[in-house]
Amino acid sequence: MAPKRSKRAFRYLSLMALAVGLLVSGCGQQYVLLHPAGPVAASELGLIYISGAAMLFMVLLVWVLFAIVIVRFRDKPGNKAPYRPLWDHNRKLELFWLALSFIIVIIISVPTVQKTYALDKIPSGTDPIVIDVTSLDYKWLFEYPQQHIATVNYIDIPSGVPVLFELTANSPMNTFWVPQLGGMEYTMPGEVLPLWLEASHPGVYWGRSGQFSGTGFVHMTFNVKAVPMAEFQQWVQTVRQTASPMTLADYHQLLQHNWISPRSYSSYPASTFPNTTHGFTLEGGMYMQMKNMYMNMPSN
Repeated sequence: MAPKRSKRAFRYLSLMALAVGLLVSGCGQQYVLLHPAGPVAASELGLIYISGAAMLFMVLLVWVLFAIVIVRFRDKPGNKAPYRPLWDHNRKLELFWLALSFIIVIIISVPTVQKTYALDKIPSGTDPIVIDVTSLDYKWLFEYPQQHIATVNYIDIPSGVPVLFELTANSPMNTFWVPQLGGMEYTMPGEVLPLWLEASHPGVYWGRSGQFSGTGFVHMTFNVKAVPMAEFQQWVQTVRQTASPMTLADYHQLLQHNWISPRSYSSYPASTFPNTTHGFTLEGGMYMQMKNMYMNMPSN
């Protein structure tokens, strides 16, 4: 009987392994989350692997125990497995499950806390590009306070340079997300939240809203184009020389509930982004103090 049971258990486990293989076989280049293009995303991908491995271990353990149970305790003639309908509990198994759960939590939480604190600050000795981000219905407004230009539904950034995104909303709460560069962050009306990302090399990276916010939510996508610094500076000059300035009337048009194609502005009104916050920090000191320092830096 034992060899037959072992063969059946092996068959069950093989089918389960095949199912897992089919599920992950399609994880190609279109799964941008698994192909980081910056230090923040690469660090966060490590956390995804750790969490995924821990959860996969638990799932496989349950599947193995399930296979053992259905083979060993199957109701059939000649089965010698003990029948205990009044079985209550097993203290050793309870302690085992408790200890195993505690170990899994430690494995996931320790590196998560370490990386979260490590990514909370922009790397020292670097001057980031600052971009003020406002989520609208149903579009994204990006303002460059150092360069005094603005774009809608697309961003250009220099590669190899940290970018400090200052996030707010003039619409329902939303989520700013560029999967290949890092995790998502909320945009909230009346609040400014910081998020720094970096593209390690030139490329075009897909961004979008990560939170449903109405019928036009599907249109809240944008591209992040990372280019060398010299090309980025040339793009800034081109926008200044060729794009029209944003007036308050233009800004109020952007607040309408519609979608528009990507566009650029050579300047924008100062009142379009909040100038107060609740004191977030990135490199020590008040967050808005750091913002004011960057805004007073010479333009590129």
